[in-house]
Amino acid sequence: MDETTSTPFDPAADSATRVETRGIDLVGDDERHGRARQLFAVWAAPNVSVLNFTIGATLTLVLGLEIWQALIVVFASCLLWIFPGIIATSGPTAGTSGSVIQRAIYGYRGNKIVIAFYGWFISGVFLALNWVASSFMGAELLSRWGMADHTLALVVVSLVVAAITVLVAVYGHGLILRSYGAVTAGLLVVFLVVVGFIAPHIDWSFAQPEPLSGLPLWSSLTIGFAILASTPLSYSNSADMARYLPRSTKPSAIIAATALGGAIPCFFFTSVGALLGSAVSPDDIAIGIEYALLDMLPTWLGPIFVLGVIVNTVALNGMTTYTASMALQSIGVPIKRVASAILIGVLGTVFTLVLVLSTSLIEAVNLMLQFLLIVSAPTMAVYAADIVLRRRRYDSLDLFDESRHGRFWYRGGFGLAGLVSLLGGAIATALFLSTDVWTGPLGAALGYLDLSVPVGMIVSIVLYVMLAGRRVREQAAS
Repeated sequence: MDETTSTPFDPAADSATRVETRGIDLVGDDERHGRARQLFAVWAAPNVSVLNFTIGATLTLVLGLEIWQALIVVFASCLLWIFPGIIATSGPTAGTSGSVIQRAIYGYRGNKIVIAFYGWFISGVFLALNWVASSFMGAELLSRWGMADHTLALVVVSLVVAAITVLVAVYGHGLILRSYGAVTAGLLVVFLVVVGFIAPHIDWSFAQPEPLSGLPLWSSLTIGFAILASTPLSYSNSADMARYLPRSTKPSAIIAATALGGAIPCFFFTSVGALLGSAVSPDDIAIGIEYALLDMLPTWLGPIFVLGVIVNTVALNGMTTYTASMALQSIGVPIKRVASAILIGVLGTVFTLVLVLSTSLIEAVNLMLQFLLIVSAPTMAVYAADIVLRRRRYDSLDLFDESRHGRFWYRGGFGLAGLVSLLGGAIATALFLSTDVWTGPLGAALGYLDLSVPVGMIVSIVLYVMLAGRRVREQAAS
């Protein structure tokens, strides 16, 4: 079947009980269904997460911020959820995956390079990052239940969670759309009950013994923002989840449902994590906050909480694997979407096993989240800039025209304006990044201020507007 065509209309094709065989081929107008508000649960379920507790606690316990300062950083980072919302609006317009839509930015060949790295390899890394949390917590619970070999427990939990995740990705959009509402409700109940038992342990009058001020304060604020910003900026796959919506769906509704679905749980539970920093010790952070959390809960709630963590991980990585499964197709690999999902799952599982056997949860989370910004921040910025300049006008057939006379062939198949903007933004991000492993020279010169996110995104947007603005507007008008 040609990738530009859609399958004959089948009311059950996008069903929760049937494997979704559609890959990047177009969703026909007669197959469009659903409402924008359904996207709220799609994005809320993955973000009712224990990682929010972990990252929030680092703001107060590791970075030395006061609770009110940490809450400001959390709120500021949540504003970035507007970007996945903007990206999602391109899905109903084009009727295909975001990995295909970006051909309009990078050219038919240039997009293969970007998607091969960001849409496939980085997705595998991101899967591992999220599987790590459930692996650590599941293994700890098994250890408390008598499994003496902690390493074996880590491996068993990682493999089981990975297998369930891939199954969700194989069934695809229909299962995700119809089940994530119930998943969100269930996770909220579990996590709110957990918060209720955590609350008595929180020191509500907490104050840092040595309050930060001046440059050290700004350094901690900016590093914290960079760590938190990596979550919303990693979701350039939001168009994939919206591509089945009718073309007439209001863009404002898509933006609101996507952005609020991610931002609300992120803000609330990361804020709780910041408060939790007053109740745990640096040693707890070093070995993994999941152990301290289980100690705060009654015996009966521990297994339920771990199950909630695993369900959340499956929800997040199921969606990530689903969208990543279309990446290989978009770069021209002759592979079915289901086979691609399995391949992505294997890659993520390998990365997970490497991480859980070699590092602590907090080291894995903070380091990888910051380094992902080098790719995710400029990619998100360029994609959003193209949508705004083009006013969401993507010709579906043009996106699949790989001939040398195609609209998005550009020069030799490469959209130099998009590639230069992406590379320029990535370099700017790296120059201002500040981690334990790498500190950019400009970041160091400013006293370890981490301005990687704002600088990287601004550079990418400015370059793209300057280099491609006129051409994009002309394409949209024709």
